[in-house]
Amino acid sequence: QVQLVQSGGGLVQAGGSLILSCAASGIIVSLNPMSWYRQAPGKQREWVATISSDGKTNYADSVEGRFTISRDAAKNMVYLQMNSLKSEDTAVYYCARIQIGYYSYWGQGTQVTVSS
Repeated sequence: QVQLVQSGGGLVQAGGSLILSCAASGIIVSLNPMSWYRQAPGKQREWVATISSDGKTNYADSVEGRFTISRDAAKNMVYLQMNSLKSEDTAVYYCARIQIGYYSYWGQGTQVTVSS
């Protein structure tokens, strides 16, 4: 059984930083493309970042240069370091394993609120 359990998040002032964590079980994060998505109130869920199995990272334009996705193979965890946060980053953030042709797995979601 695959589980993605998220932690971190919370309330931060604009310009501040937060780190989100995603602990995986049932899959090996270093062998899978792992992603972060977010969903703001009244908006569709959007892709934020992906780290591929070979370690390459990709980011949405809106977070490029401010957010960093990483993984710890020994702990089987994925992280999202968020710096220079803006009010428009306020959303529920989700850790996910999304891969075409395979079942998708999602974390439970973590609220991030950036106050201006």
